[in-house]
Amino acid sequence: MTKLLKLTMAVALLLGAVSTTASADARKGQKIFIKKFKAKCGFNGAKFAAKHSQAEWEEINEAGNFKKEMMTICPDVKESDIKDSWVPHLYDFSYDYANDSGNVPSC
Repeated sequence: MTKLLKLTMAVALLLGAVSTTASADARKGQKIFIKKFKAKCGFNGAKFAAKHSQAEWEEINEAGNFKKEMMTICPDVKESDIKDSWVPHLYDFSYDYANDSGNVPSC
């Protein structure tokens, strides 16, 4: 019984950790944009996110071109400036505040 309990707890802990890291956060993406990219882009996150509709952002992200599109919109941003771990958060921010979302970020 002790081995079963330990195994169950280990699986629960692992699933909790995986689900936490797999979920992205638009608010975190907004904070990253403000801190790291607002000055380099020359405009705020609202203008960045409004460059595309939600469907367009989704298509860009699914194609794996989010970094490339970010560098197109903000020419002063280099690929090395964008950490891979930030992309899901920046994508969620862009998607949530796209030009057809009806949402307006506070940055």
